[in-house]
Amino acid sequence: MARKWTYTTSLAMVALLIASGCHAADLKIGDAAPDWSGIPGTDGKKHSLSDYKDAKVIVMVFTCNHCPTAVAYQDRLKEFQKDYGKKGVQLIAVNVNNLPADKLDKMKERAEKEKFNFPYIYDSSQKMGRDYGAKTTPHLFVLCKERKVAYIGAMDDNGKADKVKEHYLRDAVDALLAGKKPEKTETRPTGCSVKYEKK
Repeated sequence: MARKWTYTTSLAMVALLIASGCHAADLKIGDAAPDWSGIPGTDGKKHSLSDYKDAKVIVMVFTCNHCPTAVAYQDRLKEFQKDYGKKGVQLIAVNVNNLPADKLDKMKERAEKEKFNFPYIYDSSQKMGRDYGAKTTPHLFVLCKERKVAYIGAMDDNGKADKVKEHYLRDAVDALLAGKKPEKTETRPTGCSVKYEKK
């Protein structure tokens, strides 16, 4: 019986690792944010983390085109950037999926149609996703002024905007802007899995 349980548990763990993209070294709160540069965006420019050195807080959102959950959050992301951009906060949307619906040409169509007010960048190498340990779309990583990770997880507590009770992202950013550590530093992200390719 014990042997059967162990075998079943091992299979479950392997499946979990595969589903998460085998991220054995995920970022932790307080870690320095992995650097990145030369990433193409829907605006036709190349983007680097250093481009946003003047931002008081950076919010990196791993997202994509095809995922219904990601689509459900796009208006909330625009609203967040509208509210916090004037406070020195920069939101950056990152797509690492290489599905046809998520390629750069489709991203450009989505950004133009939805009038994104934040950079939407595409890392076809998927290195950024692996470096940050992104598992879902959306999956958020908040970087403080020193570019250390201050919050990881979901934007809020409900996929339906009118049902939201806890605003994790806004609370975390408000705390950082006030020179404080967020009360809640990690939450469980929900959405479609990031589609990592086998190396």
